Amino acid sequence: MRFEVDFLVLGSGIAGLSYALKVAEYGKVCILTKVDASESSTKYAQGGIAAVMYSPDSYEKHIQDTLNAGAGICDEKAVRVTITESTERIKELINWGTNFDKTALGVYDLAREGGHSEFRILHHQDKTGFEIERALLERAKQHPNITIKENQYTVDLITQHHLGEIVNRHHPGVECYGVYVLNQTDNSIDTYLAKITLVATGGNGNVYSTTTNPVVSTGDGQAMVHRAKGKLANMEFVQFHPTSLYNPIEKPSFLITEALRGAGGILKTIDGQPFMEKYDKRESLAPRDIVARAIDHEMKVRGEDHVYLDCRNIEKSVITTHFPNIYAKCLEIGVNITKDMIPVVPAAHYACGGIVVDEFARTTIKNLYASGECSCTGLHGGNRLASNSLLEAIVFSHRAAINSIEKYKDIEFNSQVPNWDSEGMVFNEEMVLISQSVKEVQQIMSNYVGIVRSELRLQRALERVGLIFRETEELYNRSVLTPELCELRNLIANCYLIIKMARARKESVGLHYLVKY
Repeated sequence: MRFEVDFLVLGSGIAGLSYALKVAEYGKVCILTKVDASESSTKYAQGGIAAVMYSPDSYEKHIQDTLNAGAGICDEKAVRVTITESTERIKELINWGTNFDKTALGVYDLAREGGHSEFRILHHQDKTGFEIERALLERAKQHPNITIKENQYTVDLITQHHLGEIVNRHHPGVECYGVYVLNQTDNSIDTYLAKITLVATGGNGNVYSTTTNPVVSTGDGQAMVHRAKGKLANMEFVQFHPTSLYNPIEKPSFLITEALRGAGGILKTIDGQPFMEKYDKRESLAPRDIVARAIDHEMKVRGEDHVYLDCRNIEKSVITTHFPNIYAKCLEIGVNITKDMIPVVPAAHYACGGIVVDEFARTTIKNLYASGECSCTGLHGGNRLASNSLLEAIVFSHRAAINSIEKYKDIEFNSQVPNWDSEGMVFNEEMVLISQSVKEVQQIMSNYVGIVRSELRLQRALERVGLIFRETEELYNRSVLTPELCELRNLIANCYLIIKMARARKESVGLHYLVKY
């Protein structure tokens, strides 16, 4: 089938929903999501959203904390834009129905996380993202100009390439006319033409075997923009959350929020000894990259498969009030965190790089915007400051909406776009080829392109991923499309970009830690 819509949104997290709610006042909006609309990285964000709310905090303090965490390679303009607009965007979330925790005095109960000099993290217990997703999704479903279509897998962006034109990479003339979509209800490939398209598809954590990301986070948006010859940057900066619950039989890994360390949790070795003082004067409240490398080092030199987070010094009332889901989850595996230490291990958590955008979330492809974890605004630099991600998404989606509203009326649908050509495709019964390739890719990335890297490991990863890429492209070019095949293809593209950019950066900085022998 063929559809036309003013604003097309790929993804239903905070970035996509907040943008949709704003542009829907001016035109028809269609939100496409590849599974259930509530399933996004936003839903799993525990700790909170950072914003300047009260004195003695200030925009300048938050700006400096962000720049310091970013290892000197943040875009300061993007940082200042994000932080100075934070308070207004938080007020919008509240007006849309988001409930943040308050103290008995009626003020917001702000938390503090690693790298922050002040208490500035708004939260809803330990499931802040779930609460934001609930509020925005409810409002979007009620809006008459917003249509949400679930189980729709976006295969590719439509550009001049689909019209038979040859456009070089990063050519300023590349335009987006819409997307091709695999409708999972009947396995047809539909054509969506749009005046404006927003990519809000989230991260790519599933390129690694251990990740806190939901299974839908396969870097689809990044891969599509790469194939369409758009610009991506900083893909080598993959943030590993230091503390996911060590439970090898579960996937994705359950996140143990940094706010627990902010509340007094202390990292310890298997034999109960604190170790962070050896690595940073801020100890367990050091930025995530430092903590993750410290844990990784302790595990390797001691030959152990996890460390502990000791929260026994935190009052039980604080645990049950502020961290009820973590408390309940740990009880499921026999750990009472008021009496027992929590076994934790680092897990791939957040992509600091992605699709390059400007201050209005415009990509290098005309009429295409990107917001949220799939984008690279310059805010995070070499390392994301905790709880800045939800803030970045809502700020840049706001700015994307402003710019989109100004220009969409001057854009016409491209009637020359052809429908998807599936001639010659056959159904692939070799699902084992796809599932095995996914496992191989994840193992390659975890072993060679993880927290600590070397030039030899990166070279080996590139060679092995290259072989899987060639095998997968042969399969793709002759097979009827399935979400699993498309996801594998996108994972491989993300692996390639991470490895390529990691090899190009010859010195350790931020999340890219390169050992030389």
